[in-house]
Amino acid sequence: MKCKSLLVAGIAFSAITPSQLSAAPISSEEAAALLDRLNQLEQEVASLRSKLSTVETVQQTQVEQVEQVASVQKEVAAKDKTVINWKGAPEIKSEDGWSFKPRGRALFDFANLSAPDSISVPGEGFSNEARRVRLGVQGTVPGGFGYKIEADFADGVELTDALIEYKSGNLKLTVGQHNNFQSLEELSSSNDTSFIERSAFTDAFGFERKVGISAEYKAGDVLLQGGVFTDNISDLGAANDSIGLDGRIVFAPKIGNAQLHLGASGHWRDLGDNITTVRYRQRPLIHSVSTRFINTGNIAGATSETSYGLEAAVISGRFHASAETHWAKVNRMAMPNPTFFGGSVEAGLFLTDDKREYKGGVFKGVKVKNPVGSGGIGAVQFNVRYDRLDLVDAGIIGGTQDGYMASLIWTPVNQVRFLLNYGHLVYGDALGIVPGAPNNYSVDVFGARAQVSF
Repeated sequence: MKCKSLLVAGIAFSAITPSQLSAAPISSEEAAALLDRLNQLEQEVASLRSKLSTVETVQQTQVEQVEQVASVQKEVAAKDKTVINWKGAPEIKSEDGWSFKPRGRALFDFANLSAPDSISVPGEGFSNEARRVRLGVQGTVPGGFGYKIEADFADGVELTDALIEYKSGNLKLTVGQHNNFQSLEELSSSNDTSFIERSAFTDAFGFERKVGISAEYKAGDVLLQGGVFTDNISDLGAANDSIGLDGRIVFAPKIGNAQLHLGASGHWRDLGDNITTVRYRQRPLIHSVSTRFINTGNIAGATSETSYGLEAAVISGRFHASAETHWAKVNRMAMPNPTFFGGSVEAGLFLTDDKREYKGGVFKGVKVKNPVGSGGIGAVQFNVRYDRLDLVDAGIIGGTQDGYMASLIWTPVNQVRFLLNYGHLVYGDALGIVPGAPNNYSVDVFGARAQVSF
C-alpha cells in the first residue's frame, strides 16, 4: 500500500509543471481534476499489471506443455527403437521383439557330361538349368516366436520351408515343414556347400524337408535334436500316411583356433499302409542331367526304413575337412532286408585369408575379408572329395558309384558365388541300369554355377 501511495505521489508530482510550482496556489477545481487524473493513471497501471500477469501465466503453461510433449516423445522413442540392417536384403528390427526380412536365392547351373562311346545317354553333352530360384520371408514375433516361409520357383512352385519356431534359452521348438536332422551336409544350406551338389547318398536315400514337430537343445558344446515327421508337404494326403522318428547328437568343441564337429544321427520311418515300394537312385553329380547311372528300381514289399549316420569335421584357419557315412536299411515282408551304404570324405583350402564358417551344428558361408569393390579379390577356395554310393545288397543290384571330384569357388562378396566342378565317376555292377550300359564303366562331368543369395 505504501508503494502504491508513493507511485501516486510520484505521478502527481511529475504531472505538475515547473510553471505550476512557481505560480500561485491552484484552485479547488484544478486540484479535483488533478486527483481524477491520478486515479485514472492508477487504474491503468493496475490493468497493465493484470495483463502482464496473464501473459506470464500463459507462457508458463505453454512451456510446461512443450516439456510434457518432449517427455512423451522421448519415452515413445525409447520404447520403439526400430533398426534397419542390411544383410543382403533389409532386415527390420524393433526393440520389443518384432523383425522382418525377405530372403531368397538364385542358382544357375551349366554342365557337360561325357559318357563312353559304348552307351547312349539321354542328356549327354551340354545342359543347363535354373537349379534353385527361391523367395520367402523370415522374422521374429515378441515372446520368443519366429517364422520362415520360402518357396522354390525353378520348376513350378514348390514350398520348401514353412515353419513356426519358439525359443526359450537353449531350447528351440519347431512346427511345420523343415529339415529332419539327417546329415551335416544335408542340413548345411545349398548356398554354402563345397560342390554344386551334395554327396550322392543325401539324394539317393531321399533326404528332404518334411512336415513335423521337433525340438533342439544346446548345452555347452553338445547339441541335441529330435522330432516326429510325416512327409514332404507336396506328398501329404489320404494316400500317404507314413510317419517317422529322427534324432541327432552333435559334439562341437573348440580346441585352440580349431573348430571340431562330431555327430551321429538315427532315423526310422514307417511307410504306412499305402506305400509298398521304395527306390534309391542318383544323378552323376550334376542335376541338369536326369539319367541315373545307379538305380535300385522299385523294391517291393517294403514296410519301413531304418538308417543311421556318422559325421566328423574340422575347421582350422584356411583349411577344412569333413567325412560322413550313412547306412539305409529297407525292412520288407517275408524277404531279405537290404542295407545300402553312402559316404564321402572332403577337404578344402582357402587360397585367400578366409575360412569356412560353422554355427549350430552346420557349415555356414564364408565372410569375405577382402571383397571386390573394397580393394580385394574376394575369397578363393579349392576343394577335393571322394564320394561313395553302394546300392548292392540282399539280391538288389542297383550298382556302385565312386566319385573323384574337385571344385574351385570364388566368392567376390558375401552374397555372390561362382563355382567350377569336375567329377570322374566310376560305376560297377551297373549292367543294364542304363540301356546298353556295360557292367563297369566311367563318365566325366563338368559343372559350373553362378549364384546370388540374401
